[in-house]
Amino acid sequence: MRANSFLWCLLLTAGGVARAQAQTTTSFEYERFQLANGLDVLLHRLAHVPVVTVMTTYRVGSANERAGRSGFAHLFEHLMFKGSRHVPAGKLAEWLVEAGGGANGATSNDITVYATWAGSHALELALYLDAERMGFLLDGITGPSLDVERDVVKNERRERVDNAPYGSAFVILNEAVYGKQHPYSWPPIGSMADLTAASLDDVTQFYKTYYAPNNAQLVIVGDIDLRTTRGLVEKWYGPIPRAADPPPIVAAPPRLDGEVRLRKEESVQLARLYMAWPTPPVYAAGDAALNVIASLLANRIRQRLVTELQVAQNVTAFQESRSLASGFYLTVTAKPGQALDLLEREVRQELRRLHAAPPDARDVTRIVNGIESNLLSGIEATGGRADRISSYLRNTGMPDYFDEDLARYRTLTPRDLTDAAQSFLPLDRRVVLSIVPNGKAELAATNSAPVRTTP
Repeated sequence: MRANSFLWCLLLTAGGVARAQAQTTTSFEYERFQLANGLDVLLHRLAHVPVVTVMTTYRVGSANERAGRSGFAHLFEHLMFKGSRHVPAGKLAEWLVEAGGGANGATSNDITVYATWAGSHALELALYLDAERMGFLLDGITGPSLDVERDVVKNERRERVDNAPYGSAFVILNEAVYGKQHPYSWPPIGSMADLTAASLDDVTQFYKTYYAPNNAQLVIVGDIDLRTTRGLVEKWYGPIPRAADPPPIVAAPPRLDGEVRLRKEESVQLARLYMAWPTPPVYAAGDAALNVIASLLANRIRQRLVTELQVAQNVTAFQESRSLASGFYLTVTAKPGQALDLLEREVRQELRRLHAAPPDARDVTRIVNGIESNLLSGIEATGGRADRISSYLRNTGMPDYFDEDLARYRTLTPRDLTDAAQSFLPLDRRVVLSIVPNGKAELAATNSAPVRTTP
């Protein structure tokens, strides 16, 4: 499962030194309360080693942006580390390192997350620094500091999207899968034009709208005393004023009415085939089955195209689980000079095979066991546990949803996978994208229309 997957890459390391000895319990005992300003707070004691993670999730991501104003949530991910009213630029990281900790942030379509971790003796420092950004960040943002971070983000976009091999693929896919009016159709990193046009007044208003206690949840996990921690939360976060509630996101469920076939020539060495479908939101019916299907299909297609036919270099598949809607993505990288029609034909055959008959129960069990192992190992550290609790709290309202999460997989049958594939991965309603080397349009899948621009 790649539920806001890049968050895991950044945030599972938070409190990484707090990795416990082998844990079999999945009990998430906690204390939850709300401050008068609307901040939703959850405390969870995990006392295996003296470390604490403070994780603040703001309910703002690229989906909260609008046309002409993309990239703001991600821009603030950078600005949050550049100083505020009482903490000069550079001191946040310096003070945390001195306390044996650190900080990180990540932005997705749905949320922006800030994780701070340190030795439990430095809990108050971590809370002070996090609350300082929530209440007083704007005092540290000036026109010149905005310009510096704007340029950093633009360079990041160049490195990850514009100049990276295959970098535009998921930008193209998501616009086609969700439709241009859906808030998932643009990437969190934003467009160059929008980043260039952003004024200090624009970003100030964005901060005032979304970075308020009543639009955030605070999860604290580690070697903490619950009563003391609650008092510190009230001390540092309590005085921050509530803001007006942000406008809700209005988005119809995405739907493909037919097959969309696209191609793009880029400075790449190998042709690559992508397929994508809109799928159910995270934790909704079908989400778990599609996570299992991703591993099943990748294994089958890899065996056929890489091992047997030797016409492909690599195969990946994943369910990108999100709050409003998810996406299922399948990628096949061809061998040098290999056209994509053969690869598409074999992928289509594997999908038909799954539509027609349930997979072997032993294969399903093996995949489910792997997912369960990953879920369990992911909550051993304070950062991973804080991230998991935050996701449950945000998407289900139940921070102790872990056992139910495991049950989603443990109760799956082979027939469930076939039913999910038939319902959510139809062959006549999908996006097929070919990325091919410059001047090699003939390698693209048949009947593919050229992509004119990258959003």
